Amino acid sequence: MVTLSPSLLAADFVNLRSQIDILKLNGIRSLHLDIMDGMYVPNISFGPPVIKSLRKYTDMFLDVHMMVEAPERYIDDMIYAGADSITLHIETCRHLDSALEKIRKSGKKTGVALNPATPVLLLDEILPFVDMVLVMSVNPGFGGQQFIEYTKRKIERLKAIKSDNALSYSIQVDGGVNKENIADIAEAGADNIVAGSAIFSGDISDNIRFLKGLLEERE
Repeated sequence: MVTLSPSLLAADFVNLRSQIDILKLNGIRSLHLDIMDGMYVPNISFGPPVIKSLRKYTDMFLDVHMMVEAPERYIDDMIYAGADSITLHIETCRHLDSALEKIRKSGKKTGVALNPATPVLLLDEILPFVDMVLVMSVNPGFGGQQFIEYTKRKIERLKAIKSDNALSYSIQVDGGVNKENIADIAEAGADNIVAGSAIFSGDISDNIRFLKGLLEERE
């Protein structure tokens, strides 16, 4: 079963509460929250205060993606704000093992993200200890980019490693997902797919139904 995780970055923040209600009515149970610091990526998004407000309003799974320099500085803040899962970029976290251990001890789910050009082999030692691997299929920092085709090979590689070693991590894909490629992304091995503009541009309910339909057709 493939999970569809709407990226809040693409939402209309003026109407955020009503849009979250629409997501929930359409069976969405997880929100993807991109935290940007203007350093690791050019943009600045939002931080713990927004997560804390969301936690008060919804029981949806809050999947926090840390696109920031030295993300370990903010782990406590994200835990306190109400994150359910915290994903760190291997490119920015100096002591990845200890940072993941801190998240794990708090009872939250752990994730590691890879930029498009970062090879899967860098995760060899850490894969048994993570709940999720996030494959970035665009260069992080901006919504609405085109899916980078070679990242599908990384998804397939992670799927094979998972199967060959009886591991249990989920494979999340974020970037450039649309109605033309979502089924292929799932076929490659993704079981958690992040979508932004593909969900929030136009009628949200119609978009979710259409994307879910495409995923169900391949099962």
